[in-house]
Amino acid sequence: MNDDLAALHARIDRTNELLQRMLAEVAKTPSTHAIFVDAGYLYAAAGRLVAGTEDRRAVDLDAEGLIDALIDKARTIFADSRLLRVYWYDGARRRIHTSEQQTIAELPDVKVRLGNLNANNQQKGVDSLIRSDLESLARHRAISDAALLGGDEDLVSAVEAAQGYGARVHLWGIEAPEGRNQAEPLLWEVDSQRTFDLDFFKPYVSRRTAQVHESAAGRPSREDVRFVGAQIAAKWLAARGRDTLVELLPGHPYLPGSVDQDLLVEAEGLLQYSLRGQADLRRALRDGFWEHLRTQY
Repeated sequence: MNDDLAALHARIDRTNELLQRMLAEVAKTPSTHAIFVDAGYLYAAAGRLVAGTEDRRAVDLDAEGLIDALIDKARTIFADSRLLRVYWYDGARRRIHTSEQQTIAELPDVKVRLGNLNANNQQKGVDSLIRSDLESLARHRAISDAALLGGDEDLVSAVEAAQGYGARVHLWGIEAPEGRNQAEPLLWEVDSQRTFDLDFFKPYVSRRTAQVHESAAGRPSREDVRFVGAQIAAKWLAARGRDTLVELLPGHPYLPGSVDQDLLVEAEGLLQYSLRGQADLRRALRDGFWEHLRTQY
């Protein structure tokens, strides 16, 4: 009898030891978040807020700049978490990437997922893609938090699926000039809500005009823009001090939204040319900025 009791105690001690090891491993594992963007909602809601139109054809979107701003916002909100990636959901005829979607797909840490477009240019299959990804990532413990930028009631099932596997879902929305642009059932189901205002989107969204990218000097080359990025980095180092800019290095290749906007405005002033909506030149500008900083540290 004593031998049986001793064996039982030994098994209990062994179980406790294994549980403690497991908890220690869990504690060392960093939390992970992902950002899910419904591009249809983004274009319609941000277009209406900034440009006064929901017509996507009338809106210019600096997708790269906006994605960087969303990543920067998530880094602030999920301070002890690392980014898995940004999922960008959009529609395309026969699911063939447009040039704009291809440019977005080439960005670091971004995955473009395409539904279809019907004859009325309405997205089909996007909600099911979001549900599939949310559920799969939550089931495999790939994410602990999901930031969802969308507003369709059909996303409720995606939220419930992710929550069923223990992930927390945070709904991000776009300020509506009047009323709401997100379904109430969706608002009820999520773990938290956050709305971004006009000031957040204004640097990245504008009404499209025929002359928006023309200038007397013509379109600058990528090398010209890269040089301007390095030139601004050198100027900022002298004016703002090394300690201020060295704080940016851990965030490479992303810049905080406010810093990125300052860089854009100053570069456009030097180039006398608009870089809005031109992802390749915006990337060259950031590359030049980062290259100069990294040579100094």
